[in-house]
Amino acid sequence: MATPLKKWEVLPHDRLTAIEDSILTVEGELKMAVGRMHRRMTVVRLHDKRLIIYSAVALDEDEMQTIEKFGDPTFLIVPNDHHRLDARIWKDRYPKMKVITPEGAHEKVAKVVPVDSTGAEFDDPNVELVVVPGTRAHEVALEVNHPGGTTLIVNDIIGNIRDARGFGGWLLRMMGFAGDEPHVPGPVKRAMVEDKNALASQLRKWANLPSLKRIVVSHGEIIDRDPRGTLIALAAKLV
Repeated sequence: MATPLKKWEVLPHDRLTAIEDSILTVEGELKMAVGRMHRRMTVVRLHDKRLIIYSAVALDEDEMQTIEKFGDPTFLIVPNDHHRLDARIWKDRYPKMKVITPEGAHEKVAKVVPVDSTGAEFDDPNVELVVVPGTRAHEVALEVNHPGGTTLIVNDIIGNIRDARGFGGWLLRMMGFAGDEPHVPGPVKRAMVEDKNALASQLRKWANLPSLKRIVVSHGEIIDRDPRGTLIALAAKLV
């Protein structure tokens, strides 16, 4: 895992994209020993224009100004202890942000940035933080409801890197981080998932959301074609 940053450092990234009127997302790139890894930050705007930053990524100043015009960065969610790279520098930039991480990740995240809470109520009925069952309380997700449908935002429990190429891409595939379809990455399953049945049950619960529209993952393409079927298939492969 890369060493957490201590000063604002912008690594390669694309431009922010709106996927709903209250959700922005951006993909970046992280150089790792096994190759270049996609990584994604998602920004959710609450009804009062407070912002949730999920899996923070430092952006260039134009893109940061876009975020600041979008709303007020209020909550910094470190979704597990492997996504700490930019947490401290975001907190340094926005000292009033409330840092949230799941209980299982608290110890490691707190070594990088002070943690305010292992849970959150956002005072917005359309946004819910979910500690993902079966992950030893190491992972949190967001459910965001809109009139047009529900967006599920997850971190490492679902990967969807499909364009891994070259030797680095081969390594990512061999290690289980990349593939031809959405999957629970092998390393994540081994390191984080202690109860496959509990995780499978949660995946099926999400699949049963009547308005499920898309799944936003931290690594890889957004899943907006048959997200319900994807979750059912993932659950079946776990048990």
